[in-house]
Amino acid sequence: MPQVWSLIGELAAFERLSHAVTGSAEALAEHLGKHFYCFVCLEGDETVGYCLGFNTYSTFRTQPGLWLEDLYVTPSRRGQGHGKAMLQFLIDWCAREGFGRLEWSVLDWNVGAIGFYERMGATLLPDWRICRVSF
Repeated sequence: MPQVWSLIGELAAFERLSHAVTGSAEALAEHLGKHFYCFVCLEGDETVGYCLGFNTYSTFRTQPGLWLEDLYVTPSRRGQGHGKAMLQFLIDWCAREGFGRLEWSVLDWNVGAIGFYERMGATLLPDWRICRVSF
C-alpha cells in the first residue's frame, strides 16, 4: 500500500486536489479488502499504476456493481498500454464476478482520459451528475 499511496498523491496533484488528501497509507492498508478492491500494475518490480474500486448495487438490475474510484498510471509510463490493460482486466474481472455494471466519473477537463474511456467502449452519461455529502 505505500506504493499505491504514493501514486494517490500523484493523482491528487494531477487533479489539482492535493489539498483534499487527508488519509494515510496505514488507513488505506487497514481498509483493503474490507471496503475496497485494489489492483496494481507492475513493470518489473515497480508499481506504475493502480485501479481501486468498491461495491455498488443496482436496484433496477438487481445486481452488484463496481464503482471505479481511481484508475491511474504514473505519467512516465502512460501511452504504453498499462491503463488499457488495467481497465480491460477490471472489465473482465467484473464480468466473472457477476457484476452488472462498472461505473466511474471523469473530470470534464480531462480530455485525454475521456478519449481513452470512449475508445475502451465507455459511454459518458450526459444527464447524470455526481452528488456528494462529506463528513
